[in-house]
Amino acid sequence: MAADGTTGLFSPIILRGLELAHRGWVAPMCQYSVDGADAPGVPNDWHLMHLGQFAVGGAALILTEATAVSAAGRISGRDTGIWTDAQADAWSRITDFVHRHGAAGAKVGIQLAHAGRKASTYWPFAVERGSVPRSEGGWQTLAPTSEPFGGLDAPEALDENGIQQVITDFRDAAARAVWAGFDTIEIHGAHGYLLHQFLSPLVNNRDDAWGGSELKRSKLLLAVIDAVRGVIPDAMPLLLRVSASDWAPGGLDPESVSRMAAAAREHGVDFVDVSSGGAVPGVRIPLAPGYQVPFAAELRQRTGLPVGAVGLISSASHADHIISDGDADAVLIARAALRDPHWWQRAAVELGHDLPWAPQYQRAAVRENF
Repeated sequence: MAADGTTGLFSPIILRGLELAHRGWVAPMCQYSVDGADAPGVPNDWHLMHLGQFAVGGAALILTEATAVSAAGRISGRDTGIWTDAQADAWSRITDFVHRHGAAGAKVGIQLAHAGRKASTYWPFAVERGSVPRSEGGWQTLAPTSEPFGGLDAPEALDENGIQQVITDFRDAAARAVWAGFDTIEIHGAHGYLLHQFLSPLVNNRDDAWGGSELKRSKLLLAVIDAVRGVIPDAMPLLLRVSASDWAPGGLDPESVSRMAAAAREHGVDFVDVSSGGAVPGVRIPLAPGYQVPFAAELRQRTGLPVGAVGLISSASHADHIISDGDADAVLIARAALRDPHWWQRAAVELGHDLPWAPQYQRAAVRENF
């Protein structure tokens, strides 16, 4: 319970040395809006506007889109990255804006990612679909094995040197993120991207030190966590996004992911952002408001780690109940935030909480539903 008696969505939370004003956060949302070949991986005015509006709207923590740790790790050529100093410099402009204008003292984190065998695809606003040919700027994708994802091009199986390079890329990206002014880092281990590919028994059937048993399939993720933890301040919390279920027989499930998350905690992870799916095509996911909340609750109960719930959560009362009922420690929203970038201001009014407004918008502050 907070000092003001608040117990739900608008109660503060502390992760390591980072204090967040409340538990309503922004989930990562890919924008596919980098300007292309002229500035590969460099965030621009669109990203400043996209993330900045949530800071003004009262979000406590804003996570960037999946940001590639290497050029080969991008989902598409329009993805942001942080494998160069120029990219980090562009990100610093955005972190500075969030820190200066966040209505609720907003903090900002970067999600570090490598798309693995799901990389080198057309951006979703293009007419074409699937893998981009080399002749059009595509590149060789990388994965635990050479088996493709659905109809995408076959990846190259990573050898020992390639795996070590991935670890180095995450480490270097994390160091740049600290320099760029981010308050926290989230490692993307979900949605069928590279680290999830290594974790899932449906994808990783290697017979060396990096695959096979559950312990070996977790080895790359834990090595990445160690590398990232080694270059960020001790007071900076480290977040991990996981897919708690592959939604397919023989795949990851909450029990196995809980064991992996418990190991991640021993290596320095402070918070688990619980999502699901993405490892293999053709699965059927029963979408409904809060459909992933039970996964978050189960991981929280099994591991004792603070967790975040995400997935079609749109109403203030629903988000508040998730926290008050002890199912999660934070709620991350995405689509609802796109519909209403001031979602947190609206939610505060609906729940009877006094959330600060940016001075420029103070004249719009009300004390009743709006």
